[in-house]
Amino acid sequence: MELIGLGLLVVAVGMAAALFSFNPHDPSFNTATGTQPTNLFGRAGATVSDALIQMLGLGCILPVLVLLAWAWRLVRHHGMNAPLLRIVAALLLLPAAALFVGVLQLLLPGGQVAWPSASGLGGEVGASLGRKLLNAMQWEMGATGTVLGVMLALSLLGILVPLSMGLHGYEWRAVGRGLWALARWPVRAWRSLRGTPQPPSTTRVYQPQPVPARASVAGMNGTTLPSGFPRRQFGRAAPALPPQTETAPASTWVEPPQAAQSDLAPWERAMSGSETPEEANHGYGNYGAAPHTPEPQEPPPNPYAEMLAKIHRTSDSPPPPIPRQIDDEGDEEEYTQAPPPAAPSTPGQTLRRFISRSLGDGGGAPAPAGPAPYVQQAAPAPVAASAAPPAPTAAWEPPSLDLLNPPPPSGQTGLSEEALQANARLLESVLNDYGVQGSITGYRAGPVVTLYELEPAPGVRSARVIGLADDIARSLAVLSVRIATVPGRNVIGIEVPNAERETVYFPELLQTKAWTGSRGKLELALGKDIAGEPVFADLARMPHLLVAGTTGSGKSVGINAMILSLLYRLSPEDCRLILIDPKILELSIYDGIPHLMTPVVTEPPKAVSALKWAVQEMDRRYRLMADHQVRNISSYNDRIRRLRDSGEAPTRRIQTGFDPETGRPVFDEHRLPLEHLPYIVIVIDEMADLMMTAGKEIEAAVLRLAQKARAAGIHVIMATQRPSVDVITGTIKANFPTRISFQVTNKFDSRTILGEQGAEQLLGRGDMLFMQGGARITRVHGPFISDEEVEAVVNDLRSKGQPVYNADVVADEEPEESASGSSGGGKGGDGDGSSDLYEQAVNLVLRENRASTSFVQRHLSIGYNRAANIIDQMEREGIISPANHVGKREILASRSRGNDFDGKDEDGEGADGFS
Repeated sequence: MELIGLGLLVVAVGMAAALFSFNPHDPSFNTATGTQPTNLFGRAGATVSDALIQMLGLGCILPVLVLLAWAWRLVRHHGMNAPLLRIVAALLLLPAAALFVGVLQLLLPGGQVAWPSASGLGGEVGASLGRKLLNAMQWEMGATGTVLGVMLALSLLGILVPLSMGLHGYEWRAVGRGLWALARWPVRAWRSLRGTPQPPSTTRVYQPQPVPARASVAGMNGTTLPSGFPRRQFGRAAPALPPQTETAPASTWVEPPQAAQSDLAPWERAMSGSETPEEANHGYGNYGAAPHTPEPQEPPPNPYAEMLAKIHRTSDSPPPPIPRQIDDEGDEEEYTQAPPPAAPSTPGQTLRRFISRSLGDGGGAPAPAGPAPYVQQAAPAPVAASAAPPAPTAAWEPPSLDLLNPPPPSGQTGLSEEALQANARLLESVLNDYGVQGSITGYRAGPVVTLYELEPAPGVRSARVIGLADDIARSLAVLSVRIATVPGRNVIGIEVPNAERETVYFPELLQTKAWTGSRGKLELALGKDIAGEPVFADLARMPHLLVAGTTGSGKSVGINAMILSLLYRLSPEDCRLILIDPKILELSIYDGIPHLMTPVVTEPPKAVSALKWAVQEMDRRYRLMADHQVRNISSYNDRIRRLRDSGEAPTRRIQTGFDPETGRPVFDEHRLPLEHLPYIVIVIDEMADLMMTAGKEIEAAVLRLAQKARAAGIHVIMATQRPSVDVITGTIKANFPTRISFQVTNKFDSRTILGEQGAEQLLGRGDMLFMQGGARITRVHGPFISDEEVEAVVNDLRSKGQPVYNADVVADEEPEESASGSSGGGKGGDGDGSSDLYEQAVNLVLRENRASTSFVQRHLSIGYNRAANIIDQMEREGIISPANHVGKREILASRSRGNDFDGKDEDGEGADGFS
């Protein structure tokens, strides 16, 4: 294709040179002479140029332009859509161009100009066709027919020119911009030669702007790169720049070297009124036309000019600082900024303000050696409580980032612009080989893959392009290629792996402003997207996460990154973890950290108990929130915090029965507990193993948590390496809208986890597809965390405190019938037996000074439900306190009063109540 394009380019240039050097006296078919030809291409050039000019006249220029357009597209690997149509249109264009020129020459007065051909500007073809067309139109419609004939010739020319060249819209726009610049060049050259200044209304003033951390090189507005490669939506990210904390240069005192007004400093020129608003701005603003200024008037004599010059010559200190705009996240203590003026002030007012600041109240007393800097009074900054991470308790400090290995210095600068353009041309060539017509309109290079945007030709089905992913990967000699449509745009995204893959490190994610200023309650650091930007997600908003991936895909490292994100952000008072690891090796390293509610669960029966306890805890939290009349855990904790600060003791009115005499309901006031509820995150590392052992119970508990636990602050992260339909059932998928898929083995597993294929084409080692809330899928490259880093963080957490376990989480649960059977033996089944069992439980609790469901269940050999009912009855009667945030209860009744529990009246109530 390139060779054909180069051949057409040579033919077009040669034809243009032959036409440019045409001489009617050179020997040709129409001229017989014995002189040597003066044409650049000799006798052949003279013959060809004479034939074209004699036949087509001025229309001979269009074949040259058509050949140049074809050569341009072929050399740039854009191809020629419908080449047969282009050739036919080009053949029809030749007589159409000659016809148009011939008609104009016949109609315009004085059209017979000097021309080498006797047939005129349109050549033989144009003159003949023009006369026939005008005669026919005038014969039928008179003068109107003449106008219609011109319009017909012009319309035919306007249709055949773009049809024969085959250029896209952006290429035509580039041609228009080039012609406009070429047309304006003589005017600019004439002005520069005469020294005429540009009008103020059209002057474009360059003023520096704050540059973002990753700026697009080109392509955001349809511009063209230096080598001609088009860029539209995406541009390759530029190398990271140092963080910009202010939009103006530092206020350093440098004397300008210019003449005339350069004897004064910029701030003095602004005060004396001799500087334009753009110059006084010192780089503020953006590209744009200079604002309109009033008509210049003769400035009055400035009586302070001599004094200002004297101050400038004698003062060694810098001038008053120019007001600067400081970044919202910059250091507010290091810089102070003056408020911008409400309206532009006159030079006299500016000078008087300067004199009043420089000279004291002494009325003309000399100023100190340097003028005192103007400092703005500190204004109360807006409070952004949710912008910072949750404040830990006074005794809690998060682990230090020094425990993590810093990212090694990388000498990789990414793909160069030339390499990206070469890859884009190669990709277009490969697509052409498979019959896919289109052009690459943009690309975006990332740390692992580069996204190329293909704009397909009309009629190209996206499903056909997506199905060629494996063939394109083979042709490009890469591991895999992922192809997907871009929602909302007429392009297809093609993700091609980079030759050198960069590693994403976990510490660099935690050092970004997006992490430190995040508003998320349970923020997770997932990695970087294909553009190299950090990706974070709030687990509290998901509200549950489903993770899938084969062995070696980076799933375990991704789970570690999520857990460490929570450990670095939240204290044990704000977040508790329940880790379920049937494989024993993955999560057991976290055993003993203060955030755990129970030791790492490795046995499937205990995992079932832990999930059932989470369901009961969810119901208990809902009752607490209903008592306090709030709707979610965030509002509940805020209310508890306010009540504790104010010292209030909230109560709730509960109906306890009816008055036997009047029949009216009787109410009691119950004091509500002020219990802080931490978030609970349940991490299940291998769901497939649990489904094999206790599928029904696990699925039922997970479904209840997925449906209701969001408002209660209980969230589930469920991972599996076998995302089949028997593990991830339809009901589980319906309640886990947020999913992450690492590399899987086939497209069926990808459809199971994501609902579409593509995960089987990932690269492994942390490469993932992230689908949040059923929305569009984002490709993310997960961070790398070594086992040594995890161990260092865990050891640091262990040194800061011991975990407070809740024994009820993994307590063995017995069936109800076994509980009743055990209570029936020697203790009675119902009635008095239940009362005797309750008495034994009370004596046990008071004697051992310990109260929990599992404790009573284990010592009395009863079922879990019976023990829980006994504990609840003790709480209602005031023997024990409600459970605190770690599940512990205090014994409120004394042991001596517990010994009197045997003394009952006839109604079963104790003679003495418990306090």
